[in-house]
Amino acid sequence: MDSGALLAELPRLRRYARVLVGDRAAADDLLQDTLERAWARSRQWRAGGDLRAWLFSIMHNLRIDQLRRGGPSLQSLDDEDCALPTRPTQSDGLELLDLEAALARLPEEQRAVLLLVALEGMRYEDIAVTLDIPTGTVMSRLSRGRERLRELLGAQPPTATLRVVR
Repeated sequence: MDSGALLAELPRLRRYARVLVGDRAAADDLLQDTLERAWARSRQWRAGGDLRAWLFSIMHNLRIDQLRRGGPSLQSLDDEDCALPTRPTQSDGLELLDLEAALARLPEEQRAVLLLVALEGMRYEDIAVTLDIPTGTVMSRLSRGRERLRELLGAQPPTATLRVVR
């Protein structure tokens, strides 16, 4: 495994960890655990394979393990952690907070797929490999996650522009 390629994936991994966990310190811990596990198991990585998908798989599995272990969910109270990049209007900031709260209410499996598609721009096939699920399950979870997010945000579902052809 090329350490340069591993370093190139750090920003994406950090961003995904931050969204998954919500807390900067916990996200950095998850990122560190991911890198430690990847480095320790570097022989398991198939040369020529998608390094990004392999690293996201490791991070996803570590996060699932953390959730299974349970424990209290801690929220950081640092002002620095609450600063989200927003446009200069008050309503935009409120919309981002609503979106963040709605994402937190989604089931973990739907949130993971939704974030990998929307935030990371991954293809369905890559997500299926990353999460070790069939591609159809990725599409199903994405559809259900989007619908649930619409419900939580009070948005109107898109109207179909179908017409009857005889």
